[in-house]
This record gives sequence, C-alpha cells and structure tokens, in this order.
Amino acid sequence: MNFMKSDARIYIAGHRGLVGSAIHRSLEEQGFTQVITRTHRELDLLDRAAVEAFFAAERPEFVFLAAAKVGGILANNTYPADFIRDNLVIQTNVIEASRINEVKRLLFLGSSCIYPKLCSQPIKEEYLLTGPLEPTNRPYAIAKIAGIEQCWSYNRQYGTQYLAAMPTNLYGPEDNFDLNNSHVLPALIRKTAEAKKAGEKQMTVWGTGTPRRELMYSDDLAQGCTFLMNLDEARFQSLLVEDAPPLINIGTGEDVTIRELAETVARVLEFDGELVFDTTKPDGTPRKLMDVGRLHRLGWHHTTSLEQGIRLTWEAVRSQLTA
Repeated sequence: MNFMKSDARIYIAGHRGLVGSAIHRSLEEQGFTQVITRTHRELDLLDRAAVEAFFAAERPEFVFLAAAKVGGILANNTYPADFIRDNLVIQTNVIEASRINEVKRLLFLGSSCIYPKLCSQPIKEEYLLTGPLEPTNRPYAIAKIAGIEQCWSYNRQYGTQYLAAMPTNLYGPEDNFDLNNSHVLPALIRKTAEAKKAGEKQMTVWGTGTPRRELMYSDDLAQGCTFLMNLDEARFQSLLVEDAPPLINIGTGEDVTIRELAETVARVLEFDGELVFDTTKPDGTPRKLMDVGRLHRLGWHHTTSLEQGIRLTWEAVRSQLTA
C-alpha cells in the first residue's frame, strides 16, 4: 500500500538533471498522474518570492528536492562561492516553502561527498561530521550538510517529515559525457567510444586502476527514492528520530576497481583494444563504498547490475557519442 496516492500532487525540483529526470520517469511509470515540474526558465529556485508563489498556487503534497548547482573539480575550484551560495539558497527556499504550505513529506537529495575524505569503509550514516572533507568540493559538501541539518531542525521545531537521502556515485543516460568535467564512468564510455570509432589499438585510463568505486544506475536511485517516500508511517518515522540526522544512504553496497570498470565498458562497447593505465595520473580516493544496511533492512535493494546499467546507458547515448 503506497503512502502517496496515485493522484497525489508531487513536485520534483530539478526534474531535468540526472537524478530528477530518473525520479520523473519512475513516478510516471508507477502511474502517478499529478507530477509537477518547472524548468529553470519557468521557476528560478534562487528567487524566494517566486518559489513561495509557486508553492501557494500548486500546493504540492510531496516534494523531491533534486535541484542543485553541480559540477566537477574544476568548476568547484573556480566558483566555490557560487556553489555554497546557490545551493544554500535553493534548498532554503524549497524547504521553507514546503513548511509554509504543509507539504506532507520532502526528500532532500544530497551526495556522498558529505562524508569525511578519509572515512572508514563502508561509509555509515553516523560517520557524518567525524572528519575533514575533501577540499576540492568542500563548499558544495557543506551546503549539502546544511540541507541535512535544515531537514532535522525543521522536523524538530515544526513537526515536519523531511528526510535526506545520500546517493552513491550515479550514472545514466542524462549523465555528463564532457571529458573536461565528467565523472569516471561517463568519461570511460566517451573515451572508449572515441577509441573504437578511430580504430585505436589502445586506450589510456588515468591512474593505476586499483581504486574501487561504487556505481548506481540512475533509475535504481529513483526507485529507491520513491520507495522511501511511499514507506508506511511507522517505517518512515523510524528514520526521523530526534537524536540523529534524518539521513539514509542509497547505493548498491557493491564496488569494483577502476580496471574492472574499464574492462566492463570495453566489453559492452565491443572495444577489443588494449587498456593502458597511466600511473603518472592521480588515483583519487582509494575506496568510497556506502553502507546501505539501513535501506536493505527497510526492504529495498537495487535491481540493475553494473554491466546491465552500462548497456542501457550506452544504448541511450550511442547515437550522440558516435555522430
């Protein structure tokens, strides 16, 4: 029995991004008939008056807060003030408007970068604020940590039901495949596609290939998010205890080496050249695996294998990457 009725008014903030678009697809596939979206041009989430007017007019009952200013290391290093300011303003405007208009439940989407750089593995929710953050994206991470604190504070002061979900590394058809600022998997897909198209006999992969990464298909994340919002009252309330942040990890609980990841991409794209690892390039964090025991105990597991997800992503973007 779903907590959200099929005709519930559901607003997705950031419905065009990797996360928001997957949530949008998931809700429509599940038969929800009143999914509310606005493009940035239609609604600037940095404009508090516009956000409050939108909420007052549309009266959403449930909110997925997936809107954020995001970017790679270069963007984070170049525009740190933009990242902390814009993300703080977006989430503050949406969370406050949700309170004013008595939204039943809100799911705030964060990032695994909220956890300390040198975290014990796998990363449990209680490791939040137990050590220094990765310096390159600290302004973004602090904004997301503030969002968790906002959800917790609103729940305590106003009796709201706001939950923060922290996804692992995501990938999918709406990912960023620009080699200048994309993450490891879309970068590998792009590089492999280009190497195959050019008839190359080798493809270079940065680093030693030994770091391990957990990766989740975006549609799996979306299903995990809708699962959480549809929890019965007792199980949802169990995540909103007063003495701990309302925080839950969403991931696969599995990881692979960069070498295994590159080999899987090569297999899916049918690239039979040699993979060469450039050990003069940085490896990054040795391992970053989320502990998803809390989510599993609630009864949800991911369903898309890594190879299957890469295949689905490649099928969706093949034409644009091989044009």
